[in-house]
Amino acid sequence: MKKLKIDPTRQLRSASPKIPVSAVTRDMEPIIEPTGNLYESIVVIGRRARQIGAKEKAELTEKLAEFATGIDNLEEIFENREQIEISRHFEKQPKPTATAIDEFLDDKLFFRKVEEDENEGEY
Repeated sequence: MKKLKIDPTRQLRSASPKIPVSAVTRDMEPIIEPTGNLYESIVVIGRRARQIGAKEKAELTEKLAEFATGIDNLEEIFENREQIEISRHFEKQPKPTATAIDEFLDDKLFFRKVEEDENEGEY
């Protein structure tokens, strides 16, 4: 069996040359700083990313609902260029996670840590 040599300097490539690589190396210190804990920061970023994703999904669904019909025919599928353009616009937007990370690092997010009650675990 032939062994493949892996070049460590080679950059990651996406499946399509038009789509930028989404893997970005980040310094952990700015991420840890606001909460004092990397995992808490990741939770904050993850929750914000889900909010952004849900908002974008609702927006897309609302715009595409205009094109929904009860009857599907082949001509309609090929003629609806506007629907394709709307989908492409949403595909080109930055990923919700990238947006959430940028908001977190730019101090645009408000979050608070909820302190647990001492008696909460007792029955």
